[in-house]
Amino acid sequence: MKPESVLPLVKRSIQKNPAIMGVATAASGLIRQMSIKPYVPRTRRRELSLRGNFLSIHQVHCGIFREKGAGTIPTIVLAGFVPDATEVAEFQRPLFKSYGDIYYLNYPRNGFSTEMFSAQLADLIEELNSKGEKPVLFSISFGCGLLASFLRSDISKSLQIRGVVMASPVLCTEDLVRPKEQRTGGVRMLESNLRRILTANPDNPEEINRQIERARRCFQALFEAGAENRKLTSRHLSIRKKIMDVVQKTTFLGGYERVLALQHFAIPVDVKPLFTGPALVLLAEAEENILVPTSPTLSAMNDSRTSRVIFPHGAIEHVVSSDEGDPVAHASLIFHYRNYNPLLGSWYGRLHAPGLMAAL
Repeated sequence: MKPESVLPLVKRSIQKNPAIMGVATAASGLIRQMSIKPYVPRTRRRELSLRGNFLSIHQVHCGIFREKGAGTIPTIVLAGFVPDATEVAEFQRPLFKSYGDIYYLNYPRNGFSTEMFSAQLADLIEELNSKGEKPVLFSISFGCGLLASFLRSDISKSLQIRGVVMASPVLCTEDLVRPKEQRTGGVRMLESNLRRILTANPDNPEEINRQIERARRCFQALFEAGAENRKLTSRHLSIRKKIMDVVQKTTFLGGYERVLALQHFAIPVDVKPLFTGPALVLLAEAEENILVPTSPTLSAMNDSRTSRVIFPHGAIEHVVSSDEGDPVAHASLIFHYRNYNPLLGSWYGRLHAPGLMAAL
């Protein structure tokens, strides 16, 4: 029997046997853990200057991880609310590694500070610049809002950035939660949960805890909805385990402070360049299932004149599935990687050839 005819039989056996699938899932997670290792920049002047601003530095400190690759264009991954950066780009890792090292910023479990996040990101970029490398900043959903805030701040001005990618960008609270006068056409599950958190009494821990617990169930349900009716590989199952672990182990304060960070994102109405280098914005075809109809970011990115001002050398791509019954959902890089990766590969390819990128 030829090897190519044996592989389908092996796959079916694994899928039918929970014990074998469990071993495969554990092995997949172990392999990832072995290749993605904790990383501490040699110079952390911005981060260290903030130590006196917090009762506990560990409460707001992001975990930085590195995965070695080939090439001189590193990628820094900034995730959404969940999962961690080390999980969300699982199916993009081979592409990123072909151009350079990958760095992941995992948000803290017990708190969050945009100031500390920006300091750590700036220190990391500065170290890469000192080695003659200019990174690509790859952001997803909530991470795009963090990146936009970083790019607007003075802390980023002296740094060299090769390019910026925003997948399903959420640049302001109004992308996810509508003002009262605009609430028509039904309320999305995530919108309802975020609204409850944002209107909770900050002096009432019990109320905040209750709303964060509702949000936990919401994120779990969103992932399970994406996984429904799919054949999940050991890699998918390993990621699902990690996601559920992140959701459960992020404390009430950690979840609440992430939402507060979202609340301080600026609405993209004062139209001016956000980043003047190469940029790629990836909009999923079913963004409206998560983003509200009045989303300022979706409106800005779908308007060619506005998006050209925000990203003078940027491209806006709509990620569309070839299967009408399986549209690409918001930030669905895990389940729809086959739709995302060709667009990313093409953009990285042009990025690697500066003359071609300039011509485009």
